[in-house]
Amino acid sequence: MIRIEIVYAQPGRQTLLEITVIEGTTVAGAIEASALRLAHPELDWSTSPVGIFGRLVSFEHTLEDGDRIEIYRPLVADPKDSRHQRVARRRAERGESTRKMR
Repeated sequence: MIRIEIVYAQPGRQTLLEITVIEGTTVAGAIEASALRLAHPELDWSTSPVGIFGRLVSFEHTLEDGDRIEIYRPLVADPKDSRHQRVARRRAERGESTRKMR
């Protein structure tokens, strides 16, 4: 038996489950065996990207003792676009030109 964690986070709410599974269990098997569906019935985890400690893995990935499965939500905005919008807003607030300086 191996001990693993499964993590899923939403804005304002995080679920961390610690479970024990048999050696050779896959990511999909661990998620299926967990109580994640009860905690997040709205989640279709089969279409969500998953990772272990920040590294993307497939649902067929075999788990090791101490692994932490992370289920990722889709991005609601492109981080680069969001940054550009914040910079433009700050410049507008300060009355700066949005034209790039050379």
